[in-house]
Amino acid sequence: MVYIIIKGLFIGFLSSAPMGPVGMLCIQRTLNEGRKNGLITGLGAVVGDMLIALLAIIAALGLGFSTEFIQQHEGPLKVVGSIILIVFGYIVFNKNPSKSLTKLKEKSVSTWTVFISSLILTVSNIATLFLYIALFARFNVIDADKPFGYDLITILFIGIGAFLWWLLVTYFVNKLRSRFNPRGLQIFNRIIGLLLIGLGVAGIITGTLMGIDFF
Repeated sequence: MVYIIIKGLFIGFLSSAPMGPVGMLCIQRTLNEGRKNGLITGLGAVVGDMLIALLAIIAALGLGFSTEFIQQHEGPLKVVGSIILIVFGYIVFNKNPSKSLTKLKEKSVSTWTVFISSLILTVSNIATLFLYIALFARFNVIDADKPFGYDLITILFIGIGAFLWWLLVTYFVNKLRSRFNPRGLQIFNRIIGLLLIGLGVAGIITGTLMGIDFF
């Protein structure tokens, strides 16, 4: 159970870290309207991430990810998931999120509008679904032989991990608003990109060696 919680927190935190459209929207609203709206934007993203994670698990279960299947194909699954992580890492590394920041200026809106707009923006990004599938494959999260309750617990802690990320983002952006430098976002994205690539490379190595797992 502890292992499931740790995996869920890590996946939720890591999947939210790359600064895409929702991240830029969260920062923009924090700067323009205060931390409350920035945090509500993050909360909308959290709910969206949990829905996408649920879809990813349902899709994987539909493909028959049983214990026997995973044991027989553990290496290839980890390698495929790791390759996808490397591709995502490369995209994140080369993306400059500061270019999108000025495009997200908007008038003050209601709390529900802030939440719903972020939720829709999150679930409409199909790339997030593939990222979750890759992370689940990389860290052997899905198992059809376990009760579905374990998957729901995983999703819950993915949401908690994602929310912790948005708490940090809104806190630091709000505290450093007078010294906020959008160019620093590109450096941060490169760090996250390298982390994803590193996890992918490690996954390919461990998946190829079959039976040797450093994580």
